[in-house]
Amino acid sequence: MSSLPTVDAFWAQCRAAIPGLPEAAPEAWAFGATPAHADELLSLVLAGTKTATASPLWDFEHTGEPLPEPGLWNIILDGSGAARALLETVAVEVIPFDRVPESHAFAEGEGDRTLRSWREVHERYWRAYAEHARGFEPDMPVVCERLRLRFPLPGS
Repeated sequence: MSSLPTVDAFWAQCRAAIPGLPEAAPEAWAFGATPAHADELLSLVLAGTKTATASPLWDFEHTGEPLPEPGLWNIILDGSGAARALLETVAVEVIPFDRVPESHAFAEGEGDRTLRSWREVHERYWRAYAEHARGFEPDMPVVCERLRLRFPLPGS
C-alpha cells in the first residue's frame, strides 16, 4: 500500500508536471471544518466539480491573512492532512452575501448546486465556524474565489 505524499513530496511532483512553478511550496490547507468535510469537498475538487470557494471577508480581516489573488497556488489537503491537489486561483471578487450569483453557487459544486442551497449551507457554516466574531449579516462581504485544478488532472 502506497502512502500519500507529504506537502514537500507533493510539491516536487507538481513541479515535475508543471514547468515554471516556484521552488518554495505554497500554503497547504483543507476545505471545511472537519476531516470528513475536507474529504467530501476534496472529492468534488478532484472530480472537477468544485471550481470555486467562498470565505467571509471578515475572516481575512480578523486573521490578517492577505486576500487571495489570481495566480495564487494552493495545496489542498485531505482530512488526514495529506497533500492531494494543487489549485490555482484564477479570479477573486468580494461580493455581498445576498448578491453572490447563482453561477458562483453552481461552481462551488456542493449539494444541489443552487443559490438557495448555497446560501443556507454557507450561512449555517459561517455562523458555526467563522474565525471572526462579527456574526452573520445578509449583506456581509464574501470573498468569492474561482479555482482551477492543476494537479492531479481530473480523472488521473
